[in-house]
Amino acid sequence: MDWVALFCSVDDFCLQFEPAMQARVLHDGVRRRRRKCKLALSEILTIVIAFHLSHFRDLKAFYNYSIVNHLQDFPTLICYNRFVELMPRLVVPLSCYLQSRFGKQSGIAFVDSTLIRVCSNKRIERNRVFAGVAARGCTTVGWFFGFKLHLVVNEIGELLGVQLTSGNVDDRKPVPDLTKHLSGKLYGDKGYISQKLFEELFDRGLQLITTLRKNMKPKMLLLWDRLMLRKRSIIETINDQLKNVSQIEHTRHRSLCGFMVNLLSGLTAYTHQPQKPSIKWAQEEMTYLDPNGRKLLTA
Repeated sequence: MDWVALFCSVDDFCLQFEPAMQARVLHDGVRRRRRKCKLALSEILTIVIAFHLSHFRDLKAFYNYSIVNHLQDFPTLICYNRFVELMPRLVVPLSCYLQSRFGKQSGIAFVDSTLIRVCSNKRIERNRVFAGVAARGCTTVGWFFGFKLHLVVNEIGELLGVQLTSGNVDDRKPVPDLTKHLSGKLYGDKGYISQKLFEELFDRGLQLITTLRKNMKPKMLLLWDRLMLRKRSIIETINDQLKNVSQIEHTRHRSLCGFMVNLLSGLTAYTHQPQKPSIKWAQEEMTYLDPNGRKLLTA
């Protein structure tokens, strides 16, 4: 992990974000001290993002055993307890920084959702941290209590859109907002089948293409679209990396702000991965593509 490159990227963002944020803050007329922290905002952001790029499973161990080896990089390092108290300040900066890290659309996009459990099913009734926020939901892997993370990615694994909803929200509901800046073709699984959604997206230049249910009649598709539906596993791979590498899902949260910081920093850490999942073409598939890899050869 290149600490210098990560810090430079975050610091360049903070140089523009902090003045813009201060200019838009609403004041209630009460004077406050507004004491400055020893650590700069860019340093705090760098630490929480670097945690998700490390092999540590909990932030406390990472802070106490890894960050202390970088005292020359963080000369005014504070204790872990104070660092945790500052983490709620990161929700808005992380949200803005994550959006600045989104990739560029190429006319090809994949959409999917993944569950984010916040507690075991046996402890749903005793959970107080997410009471009134999280909800019970059901997916192909069973029932859960928590949230759904909706993602839109391009063919080279870059994030194009992210939205978090409660666990009982239909997968199709966030799609219009997630794809409002996209055009071209959007590939999804059978959970996104909806004539109303198809027409809404098609009217603004985005064609929704999904797999079919078993009880549906066969539908004519271009060979290119059939090939792209087979490549839809790219977003499943990204979901797996977000959970097992970036560690966006665990059940040890003690506050909603801590959950949001963990989720946003994990997503941001994924955007800094040097190698992301991307579409690979087999030799027999290449025979159906032109040199640009986008259009079908005429038969």
